[in-house]
Amino acid sequence: MPHPSPVSGPPSRVSRRALLAGAGVVAVGGVAAAVGVREGALPGGDLLARHLGDRVDGPVPEVAPGRLVGGSFVSRHRLGARVGWSVAYPPGAARGGRGLPVAVVLHGKHGNHAKVFDRDYLALDRFLAAEVAAGGTPFALVSVDGGNSYWHARASGEDAGAMVRDELLPLLARQGLRTDRVGLLGWSMGGFGALSLAGRWGPSRVAAVAAESPALFRSFADAAPGSFDDAADLAAVTAFGRQDELTGIPVRIDCGTSDPFYDATRVYVAGFPHRPVCTFTAGAHDVGYWRSRAPAQLRFLSRAFA
Repeated sequence: MPHPSPVSGPPSRVSRRALLAGAGVVAVGGVAAAVGVREGALPGGDLLARHLGDRVDGPVPEVAPGRLVGGSFVSRHRLGARVGWSVAYPPGAARGGRGLPVAVVLHGKHGNHAKVFDRDYLALDRFLAAEVAAGGTPFALVSVDGGNSYWHARASGEDAGAMVRDELLPLLARQGLRTDRVGLLGWSMGGFGALSLAGRWGPSRVAAVAAESPALFRSFADAAPGSFDDAADLAAVTAFGRQDELTGIPVRIDCGTSDPFYDATRVYVAGFPHRPVCTFTAGAHDVGYWRSRAPAQLRFLSRAFA
């Protein structure tokens, strides 16, 4: 796969902050529209992509999922919020799934733990069943409510990443799951969170990380409202310039060419000392694209656990 060329040219006139805050759709046509959508420079890019033939819709496997269990706990790291969680086991997991390695799935903004396994959304439990049926190494997928704090410590005292490490993983260990080294998978806000947590935890705790359409912001002015407290907060946790922190961790990144984060993701990937597994293919920032990449991402995690 060819290495992506560096992004050049003048900065976008429309920030992702405006785009993700719900700026009105700008109607344009012809070649200019296609270029604007592909470079993430136009608000309403997903709507335009629908008419440019760049959208994909990955089908959900027609297989029976394995056992799905869940519950909730009150999280001190989320300031007393009651946090829901779910565990999806592969079909036929031996000993009820005890001893299986774990991949933690981090949801996107305004998401929750249930969307990860919703048949009408990502349905990752069915993708897991299909991967294991094809001979992949069995593992459990775990989702948890992280709120909208972008999976890092905030000025309010909330820290969804610490919630995963200090509260969720010990809970899973008590249920017999293997949590000494985990996989991380996320989309959009959760894609940023997965890459950020993997860098902070290091290869001794992270077996592999896979990110779909990661919400990567190169400046605070470009960031979605509420994603960071201020410019200093972004500088403290930015993924840019810290790619070497992922050394020793298998990394996979997928992003659609009509995604508003396409530009930033290309720049981010180009900054790795050793290029990670990465694809830039047709697709927008939506569930259809994320489902289309799910088989490859779960296969990547399965192989890391082998």
